[in-house]
Amino acid sequence: MDLKKTIRTVPDWPKKGIMFRDITTLLQNPAAFKELCDTLYERYKNEAVDYVVGIESRGFILGSVLAYKLGVGFVIIRKPGKLPAETIKQEYKLEYGTDTIEIHKDAIKPGDKVLVVDDLIATGGTVCAAVDLVEKLGATVVECVFAIELPDLKGREKLTGHKVYSVMIFEGD
Repeated sequence: MDLKKTIRTVPDWPKKGIMFRDITTLLQNPAAFKELCDTLYERYKNEAVDYVVGIESRGFILGSVLAYKLGVGFVIIRKPGKLPAETIKQEYKLEYGTDTIEIHKDAIKPGDKVLVVDDLIATGGTVCAAVDLVEKLGATVVECVFAIELPDLKGREKLTGHKVYSVMIFEGD
């Protein structure tokens, strides 16, 4: 199956000039969702991983399924004020301004090996902040994992020194 054909492209959303790649149509397609999850599992089934870390919110969907299939724990990274216990936070730059994400301080520990998962990498700001959080807690990022990559926005380049895997790549438009 060509998974790229199951992705809806929404022109000019959330603002003019953006071609938004919407993964919800893939998730609604049982065969496509299964293929995506199976592809990720096949890639990591023999990898020594302690946790899968999912970035809010669509990273929760893919990350939790991958953690389940791998038989490892699942850790969430959220926007501020959403986690009930003690957290550490990381600010990152957006096109206009900044944002912040958080992880529970006790979610992972030094020496743990993790996969960081999100649905899409564009400019790389969010995933770089997530990697920073994981590394502040002393864990090692085995790989950063995405369903979709938009290489024209150069997010992968910001992850220098880290392995990156994307199932689908949308170049150009």
